[in-house]
Amino acid sequence: MAKQKDNINVREMIQQNKSTLNTNRLIEAFVPKFLLVIATISIFTTIGIVFTLLFETVEFFKRVPFLDFFTGTVLKPLGENAQFGVLPLLTGTIISSLIAMVVAIPIGLMSAIFLSEYASDKVRRILKPILEVLAGIPTIVYGFFAFTFVTPLLRAIIPGLEPTNILSPGIVMGIMIIPMVASLSEDAMSSVPNAMREGALALGSTKLEVAWKVVVPAAMSGIVASFVLAISRAIGETMIVTIASGSTKNFTFDVTQSMQTMTAYIVEVTGGDAPAGSTLYYSLYAVAMTLFVFTLIMNLIAQYISRKYREEY
Repeated sequence: MAKQKDNINVREMIQQNKSTLNTNRLIEAFVPKFLLVIATISIFTTIGIVFTLLFETVEFFKRVPFLDFFTGTVLKPLGENAQFGVLPLLTGTIISSLIAMVVAIPIGLMSAIFLSEYASDKVRRILKPILEVLAGIPTIVYGFFAFTFVTPLLRAIIPGLEPTNILSPGIVMGIMIIPMVASLSEDAMSSVPNAMREGALALGSTKLEVAWKVVVPAAMSGIVASFVLAISRAIGETMIVTIASGSTKNFTFDVTQSMQTMTAYIVEVTGGDAPAGSTLYYSLYAVAMTLFVFTLIMNLIAQYISRKYREEY
């Protein structure tokens, strides 16, 4: 009887193992296909976006000459004598992004060096989450902060500053992307092996020399990647510049004047009465495609720089 019970238990265990094995095999066969479907959806979504922009942009350039769009310094999309020159928008976008990076890169990089090389574990666990809270603040809050606080403060220092200008939103965008630069750069620096730090210290280097001459060059690919993501974030920012930079389409390099970025133009036109099929309607897609190509070229350059540093170090 005991042997029969043992045999029954063994058979049951074998059947359970077979059932578990078959279930695991089904899961293993299903997971790659599921992941392939998800990846395919992402790819086709991207292709759909690109083709949508492309088709509508081609329609725009059937009505507006290509050279007039990219070399024109006047943007007057309304009226009988409408002009569609993208240079005012392109200038506003570049200037606001440059101002943001002038603010974000030094502060973010210095913060990353402190967190990685100087702060204790306890201080790092406290400061890093506090710093990253800035990334969770809605951009519309940053926009009102720039318009109601930063701009009046700057006007007290710079008398010629207009109520809406490109300087104030540029500074606030820089504050907004500091956590991105600091967090990603700190992660890259923390991944540098401690043996490199210890070797440099053993040769008589100071902690500052170790940070600047050993850790930063070794983590340069990650640091450059953080800069690129921050620049892309600044270029694509919408609400801050829409609220604080105004809607004047000036082609100027004076940061005290009101200017408009490409994203702010898209918001302005989509929020207005742009009838479908009009030149004004298609200009949205032309500006969006310009923004897409501009960001793509910048990312390709950044990948090249990042790969170059990775090969050197």
